[in-house]
Amino acid sequence: MLQTLDAWLGDLEGALFQHVVLPVVYALGLGGYAEDAFTGTEWLVVGLLQLTVMVALLWPLERLRPVEPVTDRAAIRTDMLYTMIHRLGLFRLVLFFTLDPVVDAIEGRLHLAGWQRINVEDWWPGVTSEPLVSFLVYLLLFDLLGYWYHRLSHTVRWWWCLHAVHHSQRQMTLWSDNRNHLLDDLLRSLVFAVTALAIGVEPSQFLLLVALSQLMQSLQHANVRLHFGRIGERLLVSPRFHRTHHAIGIGHEAHGQPARLGGCNYGVLFPWWDMLFGTARFVDDYQPTGIRDQLPPPAGRGRDYGAGLLQQQWYGIKRWFRRA
Repeated sequence: MLQTLDAWLGDLEGALFQHVVLPVVYALGLGGYAEDAFTGTEWLVVGLLQLTVMVALLWPLERLRPVEPVTDRAAIRTDMLYTMIHRLGLFRLVLFFTLDPVVDAIEGRLHLAGWQRINVEDWWPGVTSEPLVSFLVYLLLFDLLGYWYHRLSHTVRWWWCLHAVHHSQRQMTLWSDNRNHLLDDLLRSLVFAVTALAIGVEPSQFLLLVALSQLMQSLQHANVRLHFGRIGERLLVSPRFHRTHHAIGIGHEAHGQPARLGGCNYGVLFPWWDMLFGTARFVDDYQPTGIRDQLPPPAGRGRDYGAGLLQQQWYGIKRWFRRA
């Protein structure tokens, strides 16, 4: 199955590269980057497929069973801009000029030191060497890493100052997943890229892991009354489970105390890690989302987290320096 999907995506990528991307690359005088542009085309193809699924399936689902009516459409448009930047390869272009040289330098030094990758395929010869098995192992490992990365971003003060951009959306929709501070995204990309390097993830598998995770997180953020039942809620993170993570006074405070960072439901794909580490919170309702200090006094401080992308990024930098 994975081989068939990979072959189909390869054909689509080749056609798009040959007829669209490559002519643009040469027209810009960047022929020396043709090979790198081919890799970028792979991310573009997957991004276009994700957007197709989001518009064709998730958007109608929001209209069918919304949690709340959408009133701030300007904020939703900003979230859509974040999504386009990430899913259509613009953020990958930034990574190419910033993080890729760093990761390549790390890999080079490790090789000189005699370091070898810890390939998952070699853990259990004949079993983990199967593509589907190795993919599932990678999926679990990256989901566990995602849990702890996410949890730390809620408990380390300077980190939360950046991650708060994501939680400042008062009306979550399927477009809200990529609403993040770009510094936080760069850090996350570095952590996951180095981990992929360490455990020997094939580039095509890494791409599929990222795409699957992104698409599921788009569903989790959707403005939709949807849960997976008593058993299903404990097998896969649902929109209701993740909405609790974004709930005011619940998702990013320790025991409802505004002065203490914390929260619940940090799982990316699976709630198992929350259940294992005691951070799971299963509820039957759909709470309002946002950050407590966004509320007007006396409930909050009426804090402004920014109306547009540039303002949100700038306010995040200011919070980062002030640690507030």
